[in-house]
Amino acid sequence: MTTDTDATDAGPPVAGLLLAAGGGRRLGGRPKALLEHGEDGGRTLMERALAALAGAGCAPLHLVLGAGAQEVRARLGPTPCTVVHNSRWADGMGSSLRAGLESLVDTPATAVVVLLVDQPRVGAPAVARVLAAHRAGASLVAAAYGGARGHPVLLARRHWAGAARAATGDRGARAYLAAHADELTLVECADVGAPDDIDTPADLTLLRPEAHREAHREAPPGRKPPPTH
Repeated sequence: MTTDTDATDAGPPVAGLLLAAGGGRRLGGRPKALLEHGEDGGRTLMERALAALAGAGCAPLHLVLGAGAQEVRARLGPTPCTVVHNSRWADGMGSSLRAGLESLVDTPATAVVVLLVDQPRVGAPAVARVLAAHRAGASLVAAAYGGARGHPVLLARRHWAGAARAATGDRGARAYLAAHADELTLVECADVGAPDDIDTPADLTLLRPEAHREAHREAPPGRKPPPTH
């Protein structure tokens, strides 16, 4: 099922989970969380992503760190969040998703929106649409870009244990979403963002202000296929 909605209504708390543990090996080893975006006067990708989750109505916010955790912590901005340290970050995104979901078990959150730190063209509008689909009754939601599944992804609490078990290597929630495709609601977001991720030095052009503006002008997805983690 695919929907297109922007409305969000107050309801049970939905947590925001930002996965930001990667080491940026192909970027010279600098954590992606510390890359700065030219659109926001030097705000880091971590600060932008946390603000996007908070701005769309997610709370509480949990931030999973790994590589360069001490340096990244020192750059935390004003958005309140709980920091979760993933000592196994080098094992891949799956370990960060497991750590993040485990950290949320004792919170009052009834669902969680999962966002990746290295997708600077995915912001609060996409998060808000995914959240709105959940408020309308969907328990498993993902943003779509030109029909292709991407992030953010929303998991109602009843999906957490299964998603954690299926999260291995660098796959994140990919296997779980594929196994539960009949329950998954896709929310088209190509008109408010793009799924380009930053992996190599060539991708750093996405941090230029004009790249952010372009994401809001173009309906097609970005120049790279969206990751299906």
